[in-house]
Amino acid sequence: MRSALQSPRLRRILLAYTVNRLGTWFGFVALSVAVFDHTHSALAVAGLLISGQILPALAAPAVIARVEASRRRGMLSALYFFETVFTVALAVLAKHFSLPAVLVLVALDGTAMLAASALLRAAAAAAAHEDEAEYPAAGAIPDATGGDRSRHEAERAANAALNIAFSASFMLGPALAGAVVATAGGSTALLIDAATFLFCGAMLSDQSAHVEESEEETSVRARLRSAWQHINAVRSLRTLLLTEALALVFFEFSGPIEVVYAKATLHAGDSGYGLLLTAWGAGVVAGSIFFARSAHRRVGALLSAGTLGVGVAYLGFAAAPSLALACVAALCGGVGNGIQWASLISAVQRLTPQRLHGRLMGAIESLGSLCPAVGLSLGGTLVAVSSPRGAFLVAGVGATLTTLVFLRLFLGGLDAAMDRAGEPASAPEEPETVLSTGQIAGLGKASFGEEPARTGPPVRPTP
Repeated sequence: MRSALQSPRLRRILLAYTVNRLGTWFGFVALSVAVFDHTHSALAVAGLLISGQILPALAAPAVIARVEASRRRGMLSALYFFETVFTVALAVLAKHFSLPAVLVLVALDGTAMLAASALLRAAAAAAAHEDEAEYPAAGAIPDATGGDRSRHEAERAANAALNIAFSASFMLGPALAGAVVATAGGSTALLIDAATFLFCGAMLSDQSAHVEESEEETSVRARLRSAWQHINAVRSLRTLLLTEALALVFFEFSGPIEVVYAKATLHAGDSGYGLLLTAWGAGVVAGSIFFARSAHRRVGALLSAGTLGVGVAYLGFAAAPSLALACVAALCGGVGNGIQWASLISAVQRLTPQRLHGRLMGAIESLGSLCPAVGLSLGGTLVAVSSPRGAFLVAGVGATLTTLVFLRLFLGGLDAAMDRAGEPASAPEEPETVLSTGQIAGLGKASFGEEPARTGPPVRPTP
């Protein structure tokens, strides 16, 4: 963490990320309230979530590839400036309401936001690499890819810093946004959100998102195909992403369950619901700090432990006889939540060549938008046909079972594969970085075979 914060470039990226996340809460709360106040329809609010999450998740990867193909400096800032324009328009629509226009603008704004978030994470990793290359740590040990382990540790420290920034915004953002919307109105909150985008664009004006590719990979389609080929070539990466997608579905069951669980099952009222969310948020902060202080722990072990923490929390909700015990479970789940996502980001970056970081971060951002939509729907359905405890039981069992897949990946050599993975087989210029079948055989019989995370924040935070 300290090494990451010593870099002026990383400090600017971290500040931009934090301000943007806080602003996002203002926009999310303001739009949710405005849509419901004007329509009095839960279906309209659901449409807002679909426009802000599902549609952007499908469009963002192409936008990322297009930005990376451009040689113009300031393309990352341009995404934030686009968001500024869209959000100002939404502030106007909050007073002169039109639901179709709101949904269109939210979809455009969400696409720019997902793309900018993915590219910002890639920029943080690139800055960590460049700073470590310029000022290598004393005693750095070369790894199997020819780089230094200290460079990977610097990259992981940058992820830890971003994770803590997200956790802090998750604790402060909803309260600040709610207070502003209640006192000054939704339009004011949206203008504050627009100001954060403008600030981020100005902070990152000298940041280039261009990624060099071969002459055959200059088009958007070719760049997307290159990322897809890498995912297909690295089986542990593919398994990691598929398992995370399934885990996110179970993680997001809780959205429509918690309020019913707190008020109808535990009979704790509105204050009890607030305490439950506060305990989870406090756990997220604690988990983020733990990840930041675990630089020498294996990412695979942290990923497994974080997933298990969320699963155990949901099982605790299913069994807790009182609010106090439910809050203990929520604290445990928050800690797991704070560890899990940052561990996933680090694992994906280690299994991916740097030139593909932006596109793979885009894939993760898309998962973080698509899977929660599925989880929220399934969670609401389970509550309707069974009970909050029954729904939490299903979520807990599902999340715990995904832990077994992560654990098998870890025991099967995930961390060793991260030390040795590099360019996919489709990149002939560096075929030696692709793990062969013989190399994988050395990882043990438990190996999976041949190796070579929105406009509005989700109910469970995914940075």
